[in-house]
Amino acid sequence: QVQLVEFGGGLVQPGGSLRLSCAASGGTFRNYRMGWFRQAAGKEREFVATCGRFCLTKDYADSVKGRFTISRDNAKNTVYLQMNSLKPEDTAVYYCAAGSFSSPSYVDTRGYEYWGQGTQVTVSS
Repeated sequence: QVQLVEFGGGLVQPGGSLRLSCAASGGTFRNYRMGWFRQAAGKEREFVATCGRFCLTKDYADSVKGRFTISRDNAKNTVYLQMNSLKPEDTAVYYCAAGSFSSPSYVDTRGYEYWGQGTQVTVSS
């Protein structure tokens, strides 16, 4: 059983930056694909970013490409999401997730077995 805890959410002005962290415990971190998802009020949870074992391969939602960067530190059992040039439409609860590398659907929620509790990101002036 893998436990995930997110940190780093908060209130930021449009154009600002935030860095989210997600600390994992209870499993062998490098054996899991890691992803970030978000859920805005009244909307479904949506894919944001994912990366492989060493983050040599990454994938992003079109809405965040060029602004967000996913990375991971296997020695610290932590995955990060650096968010730059934030927009009001980025406001959501952000979740990190861990899944098997054998899952074919790593850009949707079905590809992940373990989830954090979420951290709120609000982009507003």
